[in-house]
Amino acid sequence: MSLKHLRRRSVWVAALVVVALFGTPFHGPTATSAAAAAGERPNIVVVLADDMGLGDYSAYGTPDVRTPHIDRLAHEGLTFTNFYANSCVCSPTRAALLSGCYPDRVGVPGVIRTTPADNWGRLAPAAVLLPQVLKPAGYHTAIVGKWHLGLESPDTPTERGFDFFHGFLGDMMDDYWTHLRGGQNFLRRNLEAITPEGHATDLFTRWACDYLEERAHAEQPFFLYLAYNAPHGPIQPPDAWLANVKVRDPQLAELRAKYVALLEHMDDGVGQVLATLDRLKLAENTLVLFTSDNGGSLPEGGFNGPWRSGKTHMYEGGLRVPGLVRWPGHVKAGATADHVAVSMDIFATCCELAGVAAPPRIDGVSFLPTLLGRPQPERPRDLYFCRREGGPGYGGKTIEAYRRGPWKLVQDSPFAPLELYNLANDPQEATNLATREKVVFRDLSAALRRQIQIGGAVPWQRPADDEAEQKSTERK
Repeated sequence: MSLKHLRRRSVWVAALVVVALFGTPFHGPTATSAAAAAGERPNIVVVLADDMGLGDYSAYGTPDVRTPHIDRLAHEGLTFTNFYANSCVCSPTRAALLSGCYPDRVGVPGVIRTTPADNWGRLAPAAVLLPQVLKPAGYHTAIVGKWHLGLESPDTPTERGFDFFHGFLGDMMDDYWTHLRGGQNFLRRNLEAITPEGHATDLFTRWACDYLEERAHAEQPFFLYLAYNAPHGPIQPPDAWLANVKVRDPQLAELRAKYVALLEHMDDGVGQVLATLDRLKLAENTLVLFTSDNGGSLPEGGFNGPWRSGKTHMYEGGLRVPGLVRWPGHVKAGATADHVAVSMDIFATCCELAGVAAPPRIDGVSFLPTLLGRPQPERPRDLYFCRREGGPGYGGKTIEAYRRGPWKLVQDSPFAPLELYNLANDPQEATNLATREKVVFRDLSAALRRQIQIGGAVPWQRPADDEAEQKSTERK
């Protein structure tokens, strides 16, 4: 069999696997809520920060940071006290948010990178993304900012369902001002490479506001996914923002001061987006959701409140993230909710808002009842968090966590034993109960293995990348 036929066969087999896991493809809208049935579909804006710690906004009570605009979302909307990212790193959470599925079920168990040798995911060709579901309901869909789910055709945003893309394809920028990654330019407007000038945060803010200006005159609702790459490293705030922080708090450590300045600069961008919604008289019919892709990076100055550890780790500090939702007249101002929500639940929530049925067999659950102040009994469900990685100390292994009720099973290193914690009694994960709670440990370990097997059925490399990696290995 020729290499060409092998590639075709691998794509065909991958499609069959995904259909088996997800069910048949989605075929259009079905009314699922009274508001949508009445034609009252709101606009939806999802703002995703990159590596923002759970405690890194001033409404949380953190004294060294000033985030009046993120705080505004908390004061005018609802704050989730138990909001989780689907992973402790970037790409998997983004895949979960846009697919409603655990990330390994859509081919993204780890970080998608620019070189095949260090790439740990490929968005499954048959995965149905949120814009594909919203468009039949009349929504115009756009992503501004960081994509991080594919660098080339057919895995770019407009080829995966978005009507409009203005942003960055890659994982991170080596410099917020030059916008390059490894010397390559991944900034695009739809499919066209672009070379704008300015700080990346300012660019993304301006492009988001431009999009809102354009859609204000259209007679259809919109979905805007605004994905900042701040406060991800490199920690490069504009000079004026860093100077402001240092004047205000001269005793603040340099590392933290730079991080706070970069974060406050992003907060100003959020404020500009909110002001644009106000000026265009769009705010009353627009739901705005703010969260992060994983916990804050401790080595770069992030703050995750009292929770253990941070980004790249499976402890609570790496997984717990801000969850703020504002929808004037629908979501009670200043409300809080203990409901446990995960990034992938955003998909199901947006579907219910738009009045469309979510694709079959997704893992996310709508939290719209919680937003509207209605009873939402905690549906018993286990939660699974994964990260596949190949950097130093990982060797292509996987780390994961598995939660059932208050119990959480953790493997934070592929070379360490599984750990067990009871989050109700020990939210800081200080006491490992693996040897004391043997029945719970056994049951969760078996459930974790089953989940790993499910995700393992979905290919997570492009066929061409498999070939390139094989040739590279043969040459060594």
